[in-house]
Amino acid sequence: MASFMGFFLTVFLAFVLNSSATEFQVGDDFGWQQPGSNNSAVYSNWASNNRFHVGDSLSFKYKNDSVLQVDKWGYYHCNTSHPIIAFDNGKSIMKLDRSGPFYFISGVPDHCKNGQLLVVEVMEPHPISQSPQSIADSPEPHLAADSPASSPSLGVVISITPCSLVIALLVTSLALVCSAP
Repeated sequence: MASFMGFFLTVFLAFVLNSSATEFQVGDDFGWQQPGSNNSAVYSNWASNNRFHVGDSLSFKYKNDSVLQVDKWGYYHCNTSHPIIAFDNGKSIMKLDRSGPFYFISGVPDHCKNGQLLVVEVMEPHPISQSPQSIADSPEPHLAADSPASSPSLGVVISITPCSLVIALLVTSLALVCSAP
């Protein structure tokens, strides 16, 4: 019975510790500012190096600027006139509460046209599972946010980080020691 409880605690802790949300600082140390003329892709490069899931959040840090969440048209046209949400307090946090694309631009004139714009593609929360594609299946093209593709479930996917593994092993050891006669 004790080994069953230890195993259950190990699996439970590994799952719980890996399901936490992440807060990403936009642009890392560069922050949210107008990029130089030779670095206009700084935000698209930053976004492509990260994975965003529902429940994560973006932290924008800036001075003498603002952040506007806009629709796709506003993003591609650097249109600041109808933002979905506008921030101008120097440190703004945007919760990613759905899957699909989120579009952000600077509210300062010309900053967007000079590269201060960001689109992040948010994935579903760490998926319970997705069916693997067969070799014969071709990859699906990128779909719009309002038409997500879904796959039937084949099982549970659990990723384990070194920290969660150590904690789970300590809890399991403690459970075994406490239950020993």
